[in-house]
Amino acid sequence: MKNLTSGNIQRQLVSLALPLIMGNILQQFYNTIDALVVGRYAGPAAFAAIGVSGTVMNLFVFVINGFCTGISIILAQFYGCGDQRSFRREYFTSLVSGAAFTAALSLSGILLLSPILRMIRTPGEVAVLARTYLMVIFGGLAATFLYNFCSAVLRAAGDTKAALLFLAIAVCFNLALDLLFVAVLGTGIPGAAWATILSQGISVVLCLLYIKCKAPDLMFCREDAAVDPSLLKRTWAYCSVTAIHQSSVYIGKMLVQGSVNTLGTDVIAAYTAAGRIEGFANSFGDSGSASVSVFIAQNIGNRDKGRARKGFLTGVSMLSGMGVLCSLIMYLTASLAMSFMLGTGQGTAFSEGTGYLKVISCFYVLCFIGNGLVGYFEGNGRVTVPIIGATMHITLRVILSWLFVRSAGLNAVALATGIGWLLAVSLWWVVYLVSPGPARR
Repeated sequence: MKNLTSGNIQRQLVSLALPLIMGNILQQFYNTIDALVVGRYAGPAAFAAIGVSGTVMNLFVFVINGFCTGISIILAQFYGCGDQRSFRREYFTSLVSGAAFTAALSLSGILLLSPILRMIRTPGEVAVLARTYLMVIFGGLAATFLYNFCSAVLRAAGDTKAALLFLAIAVCFNLALDLLFVAVLGTGIPGAAWATILSQGISVVLCLLYIKCKAPDLMFCREDAAVDPSLLKRTWAYCSVTAIHQSSVYIGKMLVQGSVNTLGTDVIAAYTAAGRIEGFANSFGDSGSASVSVFIAQNIGNRDKGRARKGFLTGVSMLSGMGVLCSLIMYLTASLAMSFMLGTGQGTAFSEGTGYLKVISCFYVLCFIGNGLVGYFEGNGRVTVPIIGATMHITLRVILSWLFVRSAGLNAVALATGIGWLLAVSLWWVVYLVSPGPARR
């Protein structure tokens, strides 16, 4: 565990962010591993079903991630001020709240699965297989929540390395179980889904054992096992907003995907490939945002606003530099990256994807600055500010994409995204300058 209320700020932010970056990259491997193994041993229809399932599954995973982000902010504030009893009571309260939330989410996913698959126009054979896969995934969302919850607890206490280690172990188990269930036992789609759930369960067990052995003071005991009404209200106030924030970002991406889908298979392939490349870059920005929010939350809990502000300025400076570097790399390697993803150096898909990456790379520094500002507001408990900016960004991005995608192709989508980032970052900077400081409790 790491107290962030004293010491070298830059070193602490880097030590927090690096494991989170690796963790975000590893998280992307779950569905990818399932797709590769199923595609090889269960046929193209099953492979397509995994791809469709990933789109739907990620929305639910984003919601859970967002909910647990709110938990980590509250816990970090208690950890920063050294209030172990409130930390443990919040641990129990947020665990109960999250369990109830996940149960409702799981039931909603199961009940709405068929309408969702129809809404995204999934072909018949693929829809049957995707439904089979997602029924298992939704039934096992508890494992997804518990891993993210344990990760949030550790992150709040300044430890991001342990969760990364357990995630890496889980990914290895996922690959081994996929090969066993799909390649050896021939269970197909259901086997791949069970491999994902079981591997996540392994990471949960490892996280809980680690917390119990290395940081028993963080675990709630019998006298803490009661839902505190004031903490319950605060938990839902934070977590509902952070969950909506995460889901709104993903829903926005799905709406933009709808505009891209009108341009045909080549452009869809280009946008999909570019999205995978962007996902790698976003791992750096998202991780920087999480590290800034935890740092600020601990110091706000310790009532050290000056150190919290220094942490934000240091973090946003580092993220700005990282954004410039990512922009340069993305611009200079756009052609090479698209060739690697598509396996070709010519054609419509290649040219559209390359053009998209070059245009959007010009704006990526704004994305990274925005991540720093989101971390600042979340760490201060002002969780409604990021969602206002995100909503403005998403709305403008979707409208401009639909208006101009026919005439300008993916360049229009990239430009719309950049303009959306500019609007959101401008709003967040104005709010920061006019009304800095933590939320009133």
